Amino acid sequence: MTSSIRRHLLTDQAADLLRARIASGEWEVGAKLPGETTLAAELGVGRSTVREAVRMLAGLGMVESRQGAGVFLRRSSPRQDWDRVLRTEEIRHVVEVRHTVEIEAARLAASRRDEADVAALRRALDARSAASGAGAAAFVDADIALHRAVVVAAHNPVLTELFETFVPRLREAMLDLTAALDLSAGNEPDADAHRLLVEAVADGDAEEAVRISTAHLERLRRP
Repeated sequence: MTSSIRRHLLTDQAADLLRARIASGEWEVGAKLPGETTLAAELGVGRSTVREAVRMLAGLGMVESRQGAGVFLRRSSPRQDWDRVLRTEEIRHVVEVRHTVEIEAARLAASRRDEADVAALRRALDARSAASGAGAAAFVDADIALHRAVVVAAHNPVLTELFETFVPRLREAMLDLTAALDLSAGNEPDADAHRLLVEAVADGDAEEAVRISTAHLERLRRP
């Protein structure tokens, strides 16, 4: 689980670093980029990560791989419509990672939660509800705080650390997802799902916690 998540994050980071170097003018359009071995050493990642990052840039129309010749710079920025596509892909990747982390966290939390965890979960649930009329950023932060409380209740420090590392990407994606939602007071998205998740964890029902968490994240996968 952890290695898969780290691979996705490393690929995204490598692609971001390459985009920054391209934007800085390090390579002119038409120039050949350094080989995989050189880029891997410069970026501090493996050759396979470089290969995946280059594929991402090729998908953005920025580079072109020519068999037997290497990788060449086609554009210094993504094609006009690709920023939107990239955001959509980012959301998909974030949901995939949430699926991996949060379903296991829900299962463990239902088995390991204590009274302090349950109290924290109920406070976070109330705060999420109250934030529905406070704007997108406040609501997203409250939503993340509730999911963090579930992860903390799993009593696995590595899982908690992994979640915290992932939070900045999660927040960006959730802000994109909530941009089109009505977040006026009293209109709380997925309120029932989050209430039922908290109740399942509080009741120690691991099977129900997993079911609810899975159903919620599957809804986020849909376009």
